[in-house]
Amino acid sequence: MLDDENKQSKKHYKRSGLAYGVLGAIIAVFLITTVFQWKGISIDINTSKPTAQADEVQLGKTQEAVTQAVNETAQTVVGISNIKEGPRGLQKAGTGSGVIYKKDGNQAYIVTNHHVVANASQLEVILSDGTKVEAQLKGSDPLTDLAVLQIDSEHVKEVAELGSAKDVEVGQTAIAIGNPLGMEFAGSVTKGIVSGLNRNIPVDINGDRQPDWQTEVIQTDAAINPGNSGGALVNLQGEVIGINSMKIAKEKVEGIGFAIPMDVAKPVIKDLENQGSVERPYMGISLQDVSQVPGSILERKLNLPSDVKQGVIVAGVAQGTPAADANLQKYDVITKIDDKQVKSLMSLRQYLYTEAEAGEQVELTVYRNGEPMKVSLELSSQ
Repeated sequence: MLDDENKQSKKHYKRSGLAYGVLGAIIAVFLITTVFQWKGISIDINTSKPTAQADEVQLGKTQEAVTQAVNETAQTVVGISNIKEGPRGLQKAGTGSGVIYKKDGNQAYIVTNHHVVANASQLEVILSDGTKVEAQLKGSDPLTDLAVLQIDSEHVKEVAELGSAKDVEVGQTAIAIGNPLGMEFAGSVTKGIVSGLNRNIPVDINGDRQPDWQTEVIQTDAAINPGNSGGALVNLQGEVIGINSMKIAKEKVEGIGFAIPMDVAKPVIKDLENQGSVERPYMGISLQDVSQVPGSILERKLNLPSDVKQGVIVAGVAQGTPAADANLQKYDVITKIDDKQVKSLMSLRQYLYTEAEAGEQVELTVYRNGEPMKVSLELSSQ
């Protein structure tokens, strides 16, 4: 009998202890919450995690946005055949991509890469529905690797919306549309992200293996293969934010492609469409980098001081040009323009093409027969 009472008493204590423990925990949470709220700190004791279902819904929305962006842009991306005169007549030399950006009356305009249309005898555009139309080259610019074509607008139904690269952020979705490896894979779509902004890629225009210019590009890991050149890099809003241009093709490199930002492309496109070329400041001289000439020649023939290791050497002056009017001479060495260091031909071009304008007066620091002097030159347009 006593044992039964002891057992019941122990059960009672256990229940009471459990009850007091729960009550104590509730009071502790209440007190902690009150103190934090009194201190102006809000807390959330909800420990539930996002559900897999919510993740699937978000993924579904992203996929839907990608599909919509592709649908809005796909018809504006075309194929471009470069046809050249060969030993057996006209032959297809290569295929690239382009973007229809404007329709004006009976004419439509396409932007593509310069290297897609270079040295073509004829150009043919293949629309998204397979229709082939002859194209006229309006203008091409090797420095920015851009070109503009004109076609009959009869079969053109959609025009791309050209966006801006100003709002582009690293990590956002990037969609590449084009024709990799020719028209057999026309309208191919690859998806990735924007991997980098404000990249500068050296460009060799004359084939001397020396960079003549640095093209500003957007870096992306969306697959860009041969034939994609000139196609569209698109955001989730269906806006073209870049013109696909190139990729790094090395054995140990994967997923590094580049596109020309629309903010760089738009003024060039306008000039090519209206004038056939890009108007840039012009001096009228041929140049060679100081760094490419042996030091012994610099000192013996040019009397250049040994501490002058950068600059450009005037190799020739064209008659009737700003350089001739300013009395620049062969073998002059230009080391500064408007107090900006001239390290190479490329750095001089970058200053002229991005910070100067035709009609402006520039001041050059020049070494002639080893002596520094100032030369004032009024730029014209090329």
